[in-house]
Amino acid sequence: MKVAAYRKAHFNAAHRLYNPAWSEEKNQEVFGKCNNPNYHGHNYDLEVKVVGDIDPETGYVIDLKILKDLIEEEVENRFDHKNLNLDTEEFRNLNPTAENICVVIWQRLRAKLDPRYDLQVRLYETPRNYVEYPA
Repeated sequence: MKVAAYRKAHFNAAHRLYNPAWSEEKNQEVFGKCNNPNYHGHNYDLEVKVVGDIDPETGYVIDLKILKDLIEEEVENRFDHKNLNLDTEEFRNLNPTAENICVVIWQRLRAKLDPRYDLQVRLYETPRNYVEYPA
């Protein structure tokens, strides 16, 4: 019997969307305000979904305290109040779009999570704009 367990988290970060292979004009045309050379920030909301069988001994799919600590270590401590372009290795050469941030978060969590679990990450850049991986 598969059950989904969810954990929400939040972090604030600045970024600039920019493709160094393009001209300033093309970057401005494609990324608009998100191409601000002085960066801009978002209050990101994160939902992490873990799917698995209920453990007959604990009654849990996953201990949510363990998931909370994992998200704190791999996401919040790493990205909160950071400039993603300048302060993180993950986005030094990767455009920090919501899509790329979501995939990076998934990869970091997947590497630390028991493989018996399915994992899905949903990242809200604004209350109306969000991405999900895997889709």
